[in-house]
Amino acid sequence: MIKKMKSIYVCSECGFESVKWNGICPSCGQGNTMFEEVREKAAKNNSFKAKFDGSNVSQVSIGEIDISDEARYHTGFKELDRVFGGGIVKGSLSLLGGTPGIGKSTLLLQICSHLSKSLKILYVSGEESKRQIKIRASRLGLSGDNLFLMTETNIELIAAEVEFTRPDVLIIDSIQTMNNTESSSLPGSVSQVKECTNVFLKISKSLDITTLMVGHVNKDGAIAGPKVLEHMVDTVLYFEGDSQTSYRILRAVKNRYGSTNELGVFRMDNEGLQEVENPSEMLLSGKPQGISGICVACVMEGSRPILTEVQGLVSSTNFGNPRRMCTGFDYNRMTLILAVLEKRAGYNFSAMDAYINVVGGIKLEEPAADLSVAVSLVSSLKDKIIGDEVMAFGEIGLAGEIRAVPGAEMRIREAQRLGFKKCVIPYHNWKSMSNKEKYGIEIIGVRTVRQAIEEALD
Repeated sequence: MIKKMKSIYVCSECGFESVKWNGICPSCGQGNTMFEEVREKAAKNNSFKAKFDGSNVSQVSIGEIDISDEARYHTGFKELDRVFGGGIVKGSLSLLGGTPGIGKSTLLLQICSHLSKSLKILYVSGEESKRQIKIRASRLGLSGDNLFLMTETNIELIAAEVEFTRPDVLIIDSIQTMNNTESSSLPGSVSQVKECTNVFLKISKSLDITTLMVGHVNKDGAIAGPKVLEHMVDTVLYFEGDSQTSYRILRAVKNRYGSTNELGVFRMDNEGLQEVENPSEMLLSGKPQGISGICVACVMEGSRPILTEVQGLVSSTNFGNPRRMCTGFDYNRMTLILAVLEKRAGYNFSAMDAYINVVGGIKLEEPAADLSVAVSLVSSLKDKIIGDEVMAFGEIGLAGEIRAVPGAEMRIREAQRLGFKKCVIPYHNWKSMSNKEKYGIEIIGVRTVRQAIEEALD
């Protein structure tokens, strides 16, 4: 019997399906995201009709639910446990994304080596052979008697193996290689990724198995597949950094069991990934001395203050429109700061190219970094050096005022620990602090951006 096939168009962002192609998805409004898929037409079956008689309903009072046995698995990395919110929750489904070669498989293999000391681990790889995984484990000096390998992409065979062996932790590397034979679409397509993730979700919740999945990223840096994929899982982690450098940053963009503001820093060497317990010292290492346009900023990543170097460069333009570029800082925020500096502080940037670079791959998304960016730009414009022991933080308003930011005392303690002698902070933060002498550091409260620049460049 010839199977009937049909062609539909699926949005790669939200999973919306349409019988015709659309330049803009009618559901999410994204452009050029509709891709064609060929599927078998489902045969109509009217023999089954769902009957509701109350016997299939299971409900329980929230007060009767026992959570005393809730467990978290420690991965062997304090930085990773911090991002997870204290460890991986038993029975959770997590997604780890990152660019090729960033170290996703290496990190998971190191986690498996630690967890296999007390737990049974099943590592399913659809990209590497068992021999390749063994070679990498030997190179990293990893082993584990309770670590079992399986190279398979058929979702039915994997589900049957998990049902039979009942591991404590399941690793899927990667979700884009998994294949459901009941679907005629290719592996990695929107429907395949969604259906396979749904199978692992059922396995994780019904059998109480902790599941970690690797996800590929597209050219825009987002995890490939429909956006609904990130809604289905409990935790979404992004592994960031340049594969040409040794430092990696792990951050959570979704976490049902903890904060999404925490950040973990790792270093890649011959023995695999090593955690960096003091990111501030790492980010400030190699800071040039006696150069204008360099200011130290302090941002809060969850409960941790991190000091990083902000580099600003201002030069005269050779074109009619001056050029603006940012790395690690929001472009629109930079243009706003330049407008405030020109209107409220009297610095002329209209005929100048302006560049901002945040060292170490850190992305400054907190408004507290505004003041450091402004000081570095003016320092480069005037070619005046900022002291090596000066740190500045604060949010800049459109009126040129410096607004208060949370966690000021924690930022000052971190600066003092690293040997800084002077901190320029918002006046309202300075006013609310008691016993300022206990920090052993000069703390200056400023009200306006002009005053802040004068103090930082003094």
